[in-house]
Amino acid sequence: MTGAGLPALLSIEHEDGLRCVDIVPLSDGTFVFREFRRDPEDRGGWSLVADFSDRSYATAEAALRAAASTIGWFEPPEKAASQA
Repeated sequence: MTGAGLPALLSIEHEDGLRCVDIVPLSDGTFVFREFRRDPEDRGGWSLVADFSDRSYATAEAALRAAASTIGWFEPPEKAASQA
C-alpha cells in the first residue's frame, strides 16, 4: 500500500512555507512519509516531490526519523516527534 489518498497524521511545514513532509498512517498500523512543495505560481497548492511509501515504519516517530535522514532539508521539531 502506498498511502496515496490517505490523510496525514502529521504535516510538518518548513519555515519557508514552500516545503513539507507528511507522516501518513496505513491501515495495517504502520506509517510512511511523503515530501511536498508549494509553488506560488500554482496558487499555493501542494505538489508531491517524493513518495517514500515503499518503506513503512512501525511508529510515526520512526517515520519522522527516517524522513529526517532521507530528506536533506527536513528536521522535525521536537514537539512533532513527541506527538507522533
